[in-house]
Amino acid sequence: MAVTHPFHLAFPVDDLEAARAFYLGVLGCNEGRSSDEWVDFDFFGHQIVAHLAPEETGAVKANAVDGHGVPVRHFGIVLSMAKWQALADTLEAAGIDFIIAPYIRFKGEPGEQATMFFADPAGNAIEIKAFADMEQLFAK
Repeated sequence: MAVTHPFHLAFPVDDLEAARAFYLGVLGCNEGRSSDEWVDFDFFGHQIVAHLAPEETGAVKANAVDGHGVPVRHFGIVLSMAKWQALADTLEAAGIDFIIAPYIRFKGEPGEQATMFFADPAGNAIEIKAFADMEQLFAK
């Protein structure tokens, strides 16, 4: 598998303090630089930036994948199975309202994966997934 480099993602939020509470308090991210209009977060080693832009937030279209309505616009991370399960347990204990509750997708097929979807306070969909075999990440 190729070496991965940190990615950068900017996304809209309607309340920076709510974003801070969610990304720091719920997901356990660390905060980087910030201003009155944006906040950097360390999202599992990647740089994501919440920009204050209320007019850009809102509902997104969903497509059917494995019998679920997957939000078309979403971002996330691929973790080990152990870290995925630990985060799923943390989110369930925090009372997160899942868009798609934690489950195993494509069971017995190439690309079998654990996945879960939830939204941040601004409605940005986040997917956390894991593979028992990381070589299956790009399996056809």
